[in-house]
Amino acid sequence: QVQLVESGGGLVQAGGSLRLSCAASGRTFSSYAMGWFRQAPGKEREFVATINWSGGSTYYADSVKGRFTISRDNAKNTVFLQMNSLKPEDTAIYYCAASKKSPLAVVTGLIDYWGQGTQVTVSS
Repeated sequence: QVQLVESGGGLVQAGGSLRLSCAASGRTFSSYAMGWFRQAPGKEREFVATINWSGGSTYYADSVKGRFTISRDNAKNTVFLQMNSLKPEDTAIYYCAASKKSPLAVVTGLIDYWGQGTQVTVSS
């Protein structure tokens, strides 16, 4: 069992930055592919970014490519999402996700564990 706890959300002006963190419990964190998803009001949850177990491979949704960076620290059981050049359309609840399989599994929504979410609001 893995528990995921997100933090770092908040209110920021357009063009600003936020760094989300996701702390994971359990001794097998380094074996999981990790990812971030988001859900805006009235919309379905969508994929944002994923990273493989070592941190050597990442993949992003086109809407955030070049602005967001996913990273992980396996020694601290934590995955991060650095969000720069934020836009009002980035406003959503951001969820951390873990998959026992692969980053591709994360992209396709094959998730084993979800966090509870953290709110990000970008004002114009």
